[in-house]
Amino acid sequence: MSEASSPPSQAPTQIEPTRIKPADVLEFMHPITWFPPMWAFTCGVVSSGQPILTNMLVLIAGVILAGPLLCATSQAVNDWFDRHVDAINEPDRPIPSGRIPGRWGLYIAIIWSAMSLLWSLWLGPWVIVATLLGIALAWAYSAPPARLKQNGWWGNAAVGFSYEGLAWVTGTAVMLGGMMPDWRSLTLAFLYSIGAHGIMTLNDFKAIEGDKQLGVRSLPVQLGADRAALLACIVMIAPQLIVIGLLFGWGQPWHGWAVTALVAGQSAMMLRFLQAPIERATWLSAFGVTLSVSGMMISAFAARALV
Repeated sequence: MSEASSPPSQAPTQIEPTRIKPADVLEFMHPITWFPPMWAFTCGVVSSGQPILTNMLVLIAGVILAGPLLCATSQAVNDWFDRHVDAINEPDRPIPSGRIPGRWGLYIAIIWSAMSLLWSLWLGPWVIVATLLGIALAWAYSAPPARLKQNGWWGNAAVGFSYEGLAWVTGTAVMLGGMMPDWRSLTLAFLYSIGAHGIMTLNDFKAIEGDKQLGVRSLPVQLGADRAALLACIVMIAPQLIVIGLLFGWGQPWHGWAVTALVAGQSAMMLRFLQAPIERATWLSAFGVTLSVSGMMISAFAARALV
């Protein structure tokens, strides 16, 4: 008696998890990246000159919008459209590793964009406009056809403006009830946005190999590691030197000297970074950038004293 014929062989299919773990979604949104816009928003709040304790709910709501909502949205969008690059550079991330399967990365990015906009509705017209602009920049940075991150000059500028300048100005405007912030606060927000361009360049050193393979023209790819490192340092330091001059010119010498000390510390770190930029970019991001954002807050208090 012959055996029954077996069914045609089929290619093995990947079994997707039936439930996505909250921890994987949180990792997907990169909480460590939420700090810069949350900090910049707080700097804007401080620079407004308005009482903080009596506006604490506004401050908390704005910080949530800047970090866990808008910044998380930009990270979700970026990871979805960078999933092929991440499969080369960082295969353990949630999408390449399969922990966020199928098109769920895209769905989360869309849902978080909508949640960010809804959250902004009760913070006033200025915040709604800023949120729409932030969402637009998040998608333009990562998604085709714009995909600003394909060129390090444009992509870093978009992130610097969104994470630093836009967040700062929004924090100030919220505290002022939608009024235009003082020109000195706007100037500081603009200068630190320029500096953020250099900070973003530091983040590109870890992905040079994958960027080359997939045609992402980050500044380390375009200029080479050594020249990109020097440019990043110049772009970070130069705006802060202007800030120092402004603080002294505005009659705020103690704030000016404090920022001077922080810039001196950054400069010392940068000299070490320039000796081995690829190996030390993450180190400078961790310690040098901490000094830079500390100077932001000191400058915000200087602007507060002038209002």
